[in-house]
Amino acid sequence: MSAKLPPVEKLPLALRKSVRDAWDAKKEGLEAKLSETLGVAWTVEVNPNQIYAYAKDGYAKENLGACIHEYFDSAAYCLREFENTYGEDGLGELNSICHAHVLTMDVDDEKRFTYCGADVVDGKLRLLFAPDRLGTNISSCLERDTLLKALNGAPAPEGAAMSYAARTGIRKDYDPKIEAVRARVAELLNKPDIKLSPNFEANFAMLLAESKVKKNDLNKTWEEQLGGWTRMYFEGLVSNLEWQKFEDDELLQEGFNEVVEKGEVVFRVVDTLKEGSYNECIIEDGVLYLQTTPKKWGSNMSEIAQKLVDKL
Repeated sequence: MSAKLPPVEKLPLALRKSVRDAWDAKKEGLEAKLSETLGVAWTVEVNPNQIYAYAKDGYAKENLGACIHEYFDSAAYCLREFENTYGEDGLGELNSICHAHVLTMDVDDEKRFTYCGADVVDGKLRLLFAPDRLGTNISSCLERDTLLKALNGAPAPEGAAMSYAARTGIRKDYDPKIEAVRARVAELLNKPDIKLSPNFEANFAMLLAESKVKKNDLNKTWEEQLGGWTRMYFEGLVSNLEWQKFEDDELLQEGFNEVVEKGEVVFRVVDTLKEGSYNECIIEDGVLYLQTTPKKWGSNMSEIAQKLVDKL
């Protein structure tokens, strides 16, 4: 981390006028726009004298107020796009993670970004610029991928056992779609109250540990895929039940419901498999477990219950 430059003691007259006319005069309106988009009162914070210390030439050097305003105005646009994409649940997550409800601007003193980026510190959402790139690529400062990474890298809200990316993926790719999958499993097994248990928090912990192993094979977006891929493992069960003709075979249905007496199917990530190469199904204490390992996460999902009949 490089030492932050001290703020300039006094801005030149032309730039003080620029800050007054192009930034100070528009700040209140910008805060109102942010607050309307995000559903709660937000404020903006910036020290123009600190920002100007990094102005080399061009836009920031000549029109500091307009430059600062463009950073925040572009961020407001990106946050509107976020609201349109992720809705009220997404806004709730953002407001919880950025609990200070402050949008601010600072130098990227850790040099994480080539031009600009964002992070969350002390509950404040920070727009960051590279030390030598003030005024460059302003509109991408809070673009979707950058904002998502900032939210995912921030401390999780109290009580949240999974990352923002995992929670968002579950909300988007699992919750709205899993009932149709469960209903089809129920139909195939003639078991209307069959239960599908995703075991998200325990599985997340297993995959998180694997992601910290050097040279691991996990997909870089495994957190975002937790919800969708878990659903796909259950869809693999559907495919195997259809392939094995459960729907038209009362004997198979009866055999399943006798052995899986608790009427529950659990997906879990385990350290090792008992017999499968990529995944497997086993029955323990009246529960059907669909399971894989962290190293094989996401592989051959459609085959997870291909040996189900052998277990009955």
